Amino acid sequence: MAAGLVISAPASGVGKTTLTLALARAWRHRGLNVQCFKSGPDYIDPAFHAAATGRASVNVDSWAMDRGAISHLVGRGADADVVLAEGSMGLFDGVAAPGVSGTGATADIAEMLGWPVVLVIDPSGQAQTAAAIAAGLRDYRPGVRLAGVVLNRVASPRHEDLVRRALNDAGIAVFGALPRHAEISLPKRHLGLVQAEEQAEIGKLIDEAARFVAEHVDLDAVLRSAASWTPQPAANGLNVTPPGRRIALARDAAFSFVYPHMLEAWRGAGAEISTFSPLSDEAPDASADVCWLPGGYPELHAGRIAANARFRSGLRAFAETRPVHGECGGYMVLGTALTDADGVRHEMTGLLGLETSFAKRRMHLGYRLATLAAPMPGHRPSARLRGHEFHYSTILAQPDTPLAVVHDATGAVIAETGSQRGHATGTFFHLIAEDR
Repeated sequence: MAAGLVISAPASGVGKTTLTLALARAWRHRGLNVQCFKSGPDYIDPAFHAAATGRASVNVDSWAMDRGAISHLVGRGADADVVLAEGSMGLFDGVAAPGVSGTGATADIAEMLGWPVVLVIDPSGQAQTAAAIAAGLRDYRPGVRLAGVVLNRVASPRHEDLVRRALNDAGIAVFGALPRHAEISLPKRHLGLVQAEEQAEIGKLIDEAARFVAEHVDLDAVLRSAASWTPQPAANGLNVTPPGRRIALARDAAFSFVYPHMLEAWRGAGAEISTFSPLSDEAPDASADVCWLPGGYPELHAGRIAANARFRSGLRAFAETRPVHGECGGYMVLGTALTDADGVRHEMTGLLGLETSFAKRRMHLGYRLATLAAPMPGHRPSARLRGHEFHYSTILAQPDTPLAVVHDATGAVIAETGSQRGHATGTFFHLIAEDR
């Protein structure tokens, strides 16, 4: 039987990821098996979880997944001692219209699983008001239980005392208070944290975070606040069809945004995955029957991608006879050209007519529901696909046949329809699940 907790906060940027990693590593140092999950569509944090725990982490998402799929995914925590679900944004932040089993809010997962919430509160620029915020979050939704609070970035002992007293008066447990500590700050870039696999010192950073948190947080009290949890058998698993029997998957620093649960579902359905690196000028495996280019940071490596003739010619040759699909950054690389942040235009593979630019950044963010107008690898026409879009590119041209009719979470039609030409398809959204 595992102990389950949700790590959340009033907003983004407060320290949820750092606390999650530190707790996971500190308990692992004590000999406990820790399993992490990420609530919501963030595709970067699960790799940090895996680095901290030694166990693969996956996303659970109430907007895109039904309860059966979520139960199936969290079932991997059955043999763990502690299970931590890291939230996204603020505790109750989701979309206005419910999706499959909720709005995508972390609170949905906390209520669904019956796990108490540990709030990370940053009281910078305030004191007693932090207690009012915590009390408001505690009382906002009856089905969500607050275990207690960890204060982050407290300015001084006096500051900590003021906030602690107010929280105690409100009947809210304070598990600890963390002074400012730059040494455990995780580096960021425009789509979130710099990826775990790009940080050679990530293990040392997590160890330092664990040491620091163990010094300032009552780990035993946090663990006692967790709910005893036994996973319930899932009536159904993920509704995911592999795009092929043998999949050539682009995988390197420019192509890394793929949801772990998707890869596991493909393998679970019998597909084989062979990886190749476009940045190393590698072509897809000639024995594969489909090629998949996930998102990532092609805009940071556009010159190198443009110069890698073996990759580009190999991909074009592959696409003459077999399907090639790109998501977000992968879609951009399938296009005609990509203009980087300095205004330099780089020729891409030309399998699609898409042209994008980062010279004038525009954020595209949100859930997407796509009804396919044409087939894409693993999915028939008329299939309804749920995904998430997050990028800063501007579309200069999208001239090919639209792949889908795409709506945002409010039901509004959006212009990012994806494209289809020959054997090549692409979407700006990252696929999470198909509606049953």
